[in-house]
Amino acid sequence: MRRCKCCCRPKVVVATIGTTIYPVTGDPVTMKKAKIRGVESQGMICAEDEIGLGESHAGIMILPDDSKVGMPAAGYFKLTNDFIFEIGLTPNRMDAMSHLGVARDVCAYLCHHTKKDTVVKTPFKNGFKPDNQGLQMEVIIENTEACQRYSGVSIEGVTVAESPGWLQQKLKSIGLRPINNIVDITNFILHESGQPLHAFDADAITGRKVIIKNLPEGTPFTTLDEKERKLAAEDLMICHAEAPMCIGGVYGGLQSGVSASTKNIFLESAWFNPIYIRKTSLRHGLRTDAATRFEKGVDISNTVHVLKRAAILIKEIAGGEIASDIIDVYPSPKQKTEVALKYHYLKKLSGKNYHGDAVKNILHSLGFDLLKEGADEMRFAVPFSKPDISMAADIVEEIMRIDGLDNVEIPNTISIAPAVETLAHEAAYTEKTAEYLAGSGFREIFTNSITNSAYYTDDVLQHTVKMINNLSEELNIMRPGMMETGLTSIAYNLNRKNNDLKFYEFGKTYMVNETGKYSEKNHLAIYVTGNKSAGSWKEKAGKADFYFMKAVVEKIMHVLGLQVDVYTRSENTHLINCLQATIKNQMVAEIGMVSNGILDRFDIKQPVFYADLHWDSLLKLNKKINIQHKDVSKFPAVHRDLAIIVNKVLPFEAVEKATHTAKVNKLTSISLFDIFESEKIGAGKKSMAISFTFSDEEKTLTDKEIDGMMQKIIASYEKELGAEVRK
Repeated sequence: MRRCKCCCRPKVVVATIGTTIYPVTGDPVTMKKAKIRGVESQGMICAEDEIGLGESHAGIMILPDDSKVGMPAAGYFKLTNDFIFEIGLTPNRMDAMSHLGVARDVCAYLCHHTKKDTVVKTPFKNGFKPDNQGLQMEVIIENTEACQRYSGVSIEGVTVAESPGWLQQKLKSIGLRPINNIVDITNFILHESGQPLHAFDADAITGRKVIIKNLPEGTPFTTLDEKERKLAAEDLMICHAEAPMCIGGVYGGLQSGVSASTKNIFLESAWFNPIYIRKTSLRHGLRTDAATRFEKGVDISNTVHVLKRAAILIKEIAGGEIASDIIDVYPSPKQKTEVALKYHYLKKLSGKNYHGDAVKNILHSLGFDLLKEGADEMRFAVPFSKPDISMAADIVEEIMRIDGLDNVEIPNTISIAPAVETLAHEAAYTEKTAEYLAGSGFREIFTNSITNSAYYTDDVLQHTVKMINNLSEELNIMRPGMMETGLTSIAYNLNRKNNDLKFYEFGKTYMVNETGKYSEKNHLAIYVTGNKSAGSWKEKAGKADFYFMKAVVEKIMHVLGLQVDVYTRSENTHLINCLQATIKNQMVAEIGMVSNGILDRFDIKQPVFYADLHWDSLLKLNKKINIQHKDVSKFPAVHRDLAIIVNKVLPFEAVEKATHTAKVNKLTSISLFDIFESEKIGAGKKSMAISFTFSDEEKTLTDKEIDGMMQKIIASYEKELGAEVRK
């Protein structure tokens, strides 16, 4: 915009109709014609954050008076065009988590496919030279397993300020926010080489000693984000003579970081054990760029080269002088992994005949050293930049990756062995059971087999399988039982007013015994709470109870072609009125109501009925049964009812057992259809009304025959149960 005689009009950035702007936060926005308070708008005057130039949203961006009106903003701000290549990496490709690593792969590809030597232009130069020795540091590695190499250099007299435009632009192009020249250089080199660096304020290093060690459990430490964290005894710390400065390879400390007032720095380039870094990173929830690379394994041979590169850049950009030689503590230098590759194995695994020269050229361009070459085998030394390679199959993968999987010819014939179904029986009966439960109104759930140890007692935890690298503090063991994980789903639904629930889950439990032997068992867990059926105009809703759950278990047994031999009461701290089902002396199921103590842990306020079916045992029993089919009898069945007076606490199971003792061959079924209690039949007594069904496949039963069988049953009741026939 121009100045006029009557007023001062500032010059601003305007996004006209059709322009797409890219705010610092949020999605891109394309300008459209619009009306604002009744006035037609032809665009938008922008603030810094609205066009991605800064964080400020305080007001419209005002340009200097000498700015040229109508000039494109890209030209005014001297933006350059660039190409960004985004590649997808698998977790093992640490070597490609840097620009140089990707360039090495590209050169290997070009060398192989164009037959021309193409090499990476390395930024590492031989111009490193200390200016003085005025800021020497002593490095001591106490934990040589967690830190196998530690390199460092001191630089004095630096000026911490904004980075030059080219460096800021480089970082912004890959999504990084510039901070200051020192931090920006370490980030730049991290993405360039894959080697994390860390800069300390050298004046904060007491005693001029850098000690790599572990500190006692619970030691407080304040990180750069100003949060105090309690250290674990396994956390590797970078310390000075008196206190910790940094969580090694993960996150810096507040007191030793580079600030605007920093004049002298100590630059770290190290190799930390991936296992230690991953555990510490997950333990404290600190997922940094450095930790991401250290946990995959960085190139241990590169620490000094990268350090020299960084020192030269800092001297060029931030000023100062290199005030020490390179300090390189490397107690036990690593030897390169050696891998042998046989030609016939390469052909077998890849499906392609590779010429020996092609194999050597591909691997040479990737940094492998040929140690030995024979008639049928080559032996290579693996570069330190590829810590994931340890066997011949890994070498084959590298060759095929550079050559291209599409270059493997498809053969004219393929030989395959016919598949043998080994789990068809188990799958079929699992499906049949799931169909029955789904048809009965149950919903299948899938819960996490990794669960919280807080759900279990110390006795149970002695035999649980503990996670080595647990995802969180709440998910730290493999579940020893099905109940608790299912109750989390019950609680989740109840909290959302889904009060009538019928769930089932096929899942596994895991245990370990005193000798360290692990066991894994399959279960079918069933959960019922609230109403077992919805109410309607015709009938009221029915509450779920123990007997409903028992009936469901009985139906599942019927689906499997099994019949429970005996139910026995059992003491169980998790279940009230626990009933165990036994078939052929094997306990195959437990049924009961979840105890209040367990429900309280999940804040569940209503009864939950639970059944745990030992699925492996049931399927083994099912395999042994011989299913027979027969015609429906053409002779009618005969039904008789009988009421007996027995002790009030007598279970129906005892009645069934006494019935079988009578050995009545023509009796096909027995069922309880009524229970009556009254003072008229005697104190502590009850009446049980039982229905019997008799059938003969060869003839119609006579009244005399049926009466005789009923008398045998009554006699058995009187003898076994002390029962009295109710008249």
